[in-house]
Amino acid sequence: MSESDEDFASMFEASLQAKHVGKGQTIEGTIVAIGAEVAFVDVGGKGEALIEIAELKNDEGALEVAVGDRIQAVVTSTEGGLTLSRRLARGAATHKQLEDAFHSRLPVEGRIERDVKGGYEVRIGGQRAFCPFSQIDTVRTADPAQHVGRVYEFRIVEYKEGGRNIVVSRRALLEEQQRAGAAGVRRSIVAGAVLTGRVASVREFGAFVDLGAGVQGLLHVSEMGWSRVSDASQVVTPGQEITVKVLRVDDSTQKIALGLKQLTADPWTAVESTYEVGQVRTGRVTRLTEFGAFVELEPGVEALAHASTFAPTGHSKGWSRSVAVGMTAAFEILSIDPEKKRIGVALVEEGSTHEAGAAPSKSEIVPGARVTGKVERHEKFGVLVFLAPGRTALMPLSETGMAREADVARAFPVGSDLEVVVLEADSSGRRIRVSRKAILDAREADEVREYAERADAAPAEGFGSLAEKLRGALKPRQK
Repeated sequence: MSESDEDFASMFEASLQAKHVGKGQTIEGTIVAIGAEVAFVDVGGKGEALIEIAELKNDEGALEVAVGDRIQAVVTSTEGGLTLSRRLARGAATHKQLEDAFHSRLPVEGRIERDVKGGYEVRIGGQRAFCPFSQIDTVRTADPAQHVGRVYEFRIVEYKEGGRNIVVSRRALLEEQQRAGAAGVRRSIVAGAVLTGRVASVREFGAFVDLGAGVQGLLHVSEMGWSRVSDASQVVTPGQEITVKVLRVDDSTQKIALGLKQLTADPWTAVESTYEVGQVRTGRVTRLTEFGAFVELEPGVEALAHASTFAPTGHSKGWSRSVAVGMTAAFEILSIDPEKKRIGVALVEEGSTHEAGAAPSKSEIVPGARVTGKVERHEKFGVLVFLAPGRTALMPLSETGMAREADVARAFPVGSDLEVVVLEADSSGRRIRVSRKAILDAREADEVREYAERADAAPAEGFGSLAEKLRGALKPRQK
């Protein structure tokens, strides 16, 4: 091929390329000349293009480029040559430029003047536009006034009535930027990584945290703190910047699980050295369930006061009347299981170990001791008596002191106080036998002794006959 043929081929190829350049296309070129109002850009086979000097200045009005620099710009017009723009500077946007920006999807710069019904009034040069609340950011704005006075870049999404009705969106540009950087952000999100993000939204079950470029992870309410969190909005708020730890990343679903409490020490690691069985600790009732009350002993350490540890009342769920959510009281530590993170406690009522007739402590439940308990329930073989939290005794029917045909349930209603003598008690507290009959026998023996010691008692009568007369005298009172 001759030199003339090569020149013709290159010219023909350049003409084809120029024809294919359209509005909205991003091209790259080299600045070859800078004039008073415009600069000339060599765009290769596409020829030369014009760009206004205002497009090449920073916010202070200083020129950002020089001859020989390469720039990227968007084609805003192909009529009479190529016209480029990097952005539509505020104060310099005409109706024609805004219309070109709408068709070419070129970003425009505008200032938010004020918030109005449903959105914001945005000033772009000498034109007025509207931005809906939902289009001002990628996250919900709690306070609309925080954007007033700010200068942002927007995309024109509607251009009607010759520019009298212009709708813009900042969110559209932000989402494009996010999609562009999402791949890089995801590479840094691995299990165990500690990252800083921004709370995008708060729900009942937790909060979504933007980790950058629109990549969001879920901070579940159960991972917000070692203490139980019932309301996620009390811990985080939309727009708040927080540091979180990546717990899990599911590559198949792109779901990311985050944690906040993992950045502080787990209080359960010190439980074994801090708490002991038998200790009395102050706790706060956090919630009630069918089976008992949960008690917070310290932030992150919760114990259970099982329903069985409360003295019976004779009413369904009567135990729940002893406690209320938010109540602070003394609780005795019954059991500790650090591995399962479980602590059993029992409510300690005021004066429970000192006042007469109150429930005995575990140390007082020994054979021969006279204690007062509460009737818990009735069985065919006897009566179960609540003596202390975790200490329920059996009073066999033969130890009730009543005739076999008597109505035991009526005589000892559930929830009633009952004084008994401990017949048997093992160290575990699982096997305790008590007797009311022993109490009655002891009382009778005391009365016989008192009668025998009376000064006017007949000395000639034997003790046996005297006892029989006393029993006879007592019988009418027992009916």
